Amino acid sequence: MNNLADQIARFRNMAQEDPENDLAHYRLGQFLLEDGQAEEAAKCFRRTLEITPEFSTAFKFLGESLLKLDRKDEAIEVFTKGWSVADDRGDRVPRDAMAKHLEQLGAPVPKKQAAAPADDDGPGTGFRCERPGCMEGKRARQLDKPPVPDAIGLRIHQEICSACWTLWLKDLSVKVVNELRLDLSSEGGQGEYDKNMREFFGFEQDAK
Repeated sequence: MNNLADQIARFRNMAQEDPENDLAHYRLGQFLLEDGQAEEAAKCFRRTLEITPEFSTAFKFLGESLLKLDRKDEAIEVFTKGWSVADDRGDRVPRDAMAKHLEQLGAPVPKKQAAAPADDDGPGTGFRCERPGCMEGKRARQLDKPPVPDAIGLRIHQEICSACWTLWLKDLSVKVVNELRLDLSSEGGQGEYDKNMREFFGFEQDAK
């Protein structure tokens, strides 16, 4: 496995080469936070949210970075906004984590909003994508079948829209392989690929 410095260098390079890659900024922020570089990590999570404002787990990590910097008021503001974003999306794991932070900080946890009536901007497909940051909304369409014949493929079919799968398969997965120089024929390379894929789809948080 690559050490922490290698991971930071590689994701920093990925983010610099593709400034609009929210996954690269998000993963860089995670590794920087793990390395104790909370200030730089916070910048990465803010950039992630500039690119994808509905990336609910980025709010959680941004708030945690701010707590490391003793910026309690800013952290409360981030957790409060992030809670609402996560609640609107139905992202239970980051929502509940941010609620716990707010409680520990002595701040009020927002109230769950009553379900809003369906808007009238055209019919939807009835499928809801569970990926944090998915922008498809009512346009989300389910894949015709599991993209790979295993348990993760079944979960992708059940929870991830075709647009997000295509984004990963055609764009981000290629960048992950190239930027991290992954050898997919090795166990380590396949494991790192799978980890990045799970995090992109929002599965990694459920596993923790």
